[in-house]
Amino acid sequence: MSKRDYYEILGVQKNASQAELKKAYRRLAMKYHPDRNPDDQESEQKFKEAKEAYEIISDDQKRAAYDQFGHAGVEGGAGMGAGGEGFGGGFGDIFESVFGDMFGGAAGARGGRSRVYRGADLRYDLSLSLEDAVAGTEEKLRIPSHVKCKVCNGTGAKKGSSPTTCSTCGGVGQVRMQQGFFSVQQTCPNCQGTGQMIKDPCDACHGEGRIQEHKTLSVKIPAGVDSGDRIRLSGEGEAGQNGGPPGDLYVQISVKAHPIFSREDNHLFCEVPISITTAALGGELEVPTLSGRVMLKIPPETQSGKQFRLAGKGVKPVRGGPIGDLHCRVTVETPVNLTTHQKDLLHEFEESMKGGNSPHNPKSKSWFESVKHFFEDLKA
Repeated sequence: MSKRDYYEILGVQKNASQAELKKAYRRLAMKYHPDRNPDDQESEQKFKEAKEAYEIISDDQKRAAYDQFGHAGVEGGAGMGAGGEGFGGGFGDIFESVFGDMFGGAAGARGGRSRVYRGADLRYDLSLSLEDAVAGTEEKLRIPSHVKCKVCNGTGAKKGSSPTTCSTCGGVGQVRMQQGFFSVQQTCPNCQGTGQMIKDPCDACHGEGRIQEHKTLSVKIPAGVDSGDRIRLSGEGEAGQNGGPPGDLYVQISVKAHPIFSREDNHLFCEVPISITTAALGGELEVPTLSGRVMLKIPPETQSGKQFRLAGKGVKPVRGGPIGDLHCRVTVETPVNLTTHQKDLLHEFEESMKGGNSPHNPKSKSWFESVKHFFEDLKA
């Protein structure tokens, strides 16, 4: 993979639009394409660099990874993708997406081989509990996909026979038309671009070379994943056609709502109800964490809404870094279903709080003072 800056290679700014990227790539590809520069290794190298740069920068996800981490963010695959085989699909695919049938863009067009197609990528939506997302787990996935037909070994021809080369295109998959300087190619109308004709199709796959079936995969979920994270399993997508490489499987993570905790980045939050007496006199409460129970000390005169931080009781970041914290927000709970005796005691307690400049309710006093000034200002 080239270590030069991809934006520099394409000659565009970092905020370039997709249209600007495509225009820049077309210009470079036209200039350095091997068909226009035969036996020129320098031009061939520049052509490869341009294709590599365009493949990364034209893809929003790969571009974001490159902008944040540079070449390290796109080497060996994106994000947490397993398999480490890069982005798949090859540079031929990205060249074809820009130039279509020009320059013999089909794989094998210059080599006289049948045109091959990379298999489609697949997506699997995986829902996890907060506990599994934080601790990491291993999941079994049952995936429906197209796989290579074992009866014909992916050829599409009945056992004992084989595909024959298309007589119209000679196995290239395209027919060439010369228009001035450019050599324009179009998909062969006889073989539909495969370069082959199957006279006796396989009974199992009916000439497709692939059949649909379910496969079970085991995928390791790293600790700390969150909703929106995506794991790539290289080569676990649909099988390619005519011997083409398989696509990839993307596992999209979503984390279920938890009855106690909520999550923001690597921090956890929860609400802890406490009684009036505990809030006034202080005490200790047993609170849950994802790693076990801990004792939370409540100081005297704690007000509702006070937040306590338990360091290191949050989430370990999936990409490394310090573990987050657990923030416990206390709410003072008003007692309900009181007996007559309990009500009398509260009335007695309330009477004992009255008289003079009571220091027991500082917020209440300041609030009423503010209300008084507010109405006085209205009258004025």
